[in-house]
Amino acid sequence: MTKTPDIEEMKAMIFQLPVEELMLLIVEIEERLDTVTMMQLAETGFQEWNDPEEDIYNDEG
Repeated sequence: MTKTPDIEEMKAMIFQLPVEELMLLIVEIEERLDTVTMMQLAETGFQEWNDPEEDIYNDEG
């Protein structure tokens, strides 16, 4: 079984990367954060659709 590295171990590995790879990693992390943030914002716009009284697709009767 492989041990998942903790945050300090990950930082140590990341800081060993060449500058070019660090820059690419930063871009990928920023894209991931943007995506997650947009998804979270989008969820708030659909909360009104989570009305159990109007849930016609889960009707077991």
